[in-house]
Amino acid sequence: MNAWRRQSLTARVTFLFALIAYAIVSILGMYLYSSTRQALETRADYSLIGKVEHFRHLLHDLYNVKQMEDRPTLFETMLGSEQDVLMFAYPGQAPFVRVNPDNMTPPPMTPQSLGQPLTLAQLHAGVRADGVRVRWVSALADVGGDGTVVMITGAHVMTQESHILARYYWQVMAAAAVSVLLAALLGFLVLKRGFLPLTAMAGRAAEVSPTNIAIRLREEDAPQELRRLAASFNAMLDRLADGYEHLSQFSADLAHEIRTPIGALMGQTQVTLGQARSAAEYQQVLESNLEELERLSRIVENILFLAHADHAGLAVEKTPLVLADELHKIADYFEGVAEERGIRLEVDASGKVQASPVMWRRAVSNLVVNAVRYAVPGSTVRLSSRPQAKGVHVEVENQGDPIPPEQLERLFDRFYRGDKSRSEYTESNGLGLAIVRAIMLVHGGSADVACSGEGLIRFSLYFPDNMATA
Repeated sequence: MNAWRRQSLTARVTFLFALIAYAIVSILGMYLYSSTRQALETRADYSLIGKVEHFRHLLHDLYNVKQMEDRPTLFETMLGSEQDVLMFAYPGQAPFVRVNPDNMTPPPMTPQSLGQPLTLAQLHAGVRADGVRVRWVSALADVGGDGTVVMITGAHVMTQESHILARYYWQVMAAAAVSVLLAALLGFLVLKRGFLPLTAMAGRAAEVSPTNIAIRLREEDAPQELRRLAASFNAMLDRLADGYEHLSQFSADLAHEIRTPIGALMGQTQVTLGQARSAAEYQQVLESNLEELERLSRIVENILFLAHADHAGLAVEKTPLVLADELHKIADYFEGVAEERGIRLEVDASGKVQASPVMWRRAVSNLVVNAVRYAVPGSTVRLSSRPQAKGVHVEVENQGDPIPPEQLERLFDRFYRGDKSRSEYTESNGLGLAIVRAIMLVHGGSADVACSGEGLIRFSLYFPDNMATA
């Protein structure tokens, strides 16, 4: 079975096509052979019946049996075959005219009555010692001159028919063999030509590489049966290209994010080691280095969290959470940071949600941190929740600068910051919103963002299958 599967499609389909052709041609040949044999046998039967009927009429026109006995050779010449059998006898007696070259013994038969025509039903089948079929028939005839009744027994040995059928059988077999060979050859050539589009697709696919990932299969040139394959392959290449692009961007962003704190650590350390310092100066440098190391630790932690989320490696244990209590706790926690920028936090929540408490608080906290960071000073950040029939929406709104639609689509990308301020130090590393989306994915929910023309930014988290109550 494995060897068969390793064969090329051309060879496999050609073999199966030849096998099917052989089966069809053989069945058709056997049908024609059987029909020919039946036709020859029927023709021989009617010929035998016709001859016996002819002898019955001939005897009826004779004056006496003596005329038959005097001219037996006349009947031999009327048989039509040297091996045919013709016997005349009085009922219950030995034949007085016997033409039986092979001395065959007639089978038990009931002769057809006087005045009754012979039919195929009166025929009896037999087989000679060499296997040749023999057809027997018997009928009574009256001799017109003296009213004597004679029994006629005739038989036809189907030697000629057997020779014809034997030749015809081998002709059928030869025709079947030739047909199979031609079918296999033509099928192979047709398949070779038919699989040319696959060969072209394989050659086109071989050109795809990390440096040439924009190549796509030509769907318009593919046969109808291969267009779906080409479309699926192109869609796969599109996904791979997007993933490769995201991976490349992620690698570049990760290198940039790590380079900043590492550069700061190296610069401060080199400056400090340039000359002798006091203990207080060393302590200050160490504290600064510790902040950079903590920043590196947060980046690594966030990256590990995202990697586990991407590979479904996080086990989520959901518990019921009262939304009003949870949102008020988060608002109280960030109240001091918000007051420093003159921002007020409002909570309007109801219902419950089934979620991991740690992940839920982390997702909402990241949204609140983002809202407070980019909200217009003196504005209000609103935290709300709305239970629905099949889930619950948790929303965080803030008033800020309008965000173009092309930037809205990328806010949840890793290391993406809308203000593009990569050279400027900021506590944000561009992973907060990516973590929010990852948390929603492991909960089976979704994270969306919308922005009005006046700059009202609304982040919405949808948690399905919750214990929503008003």
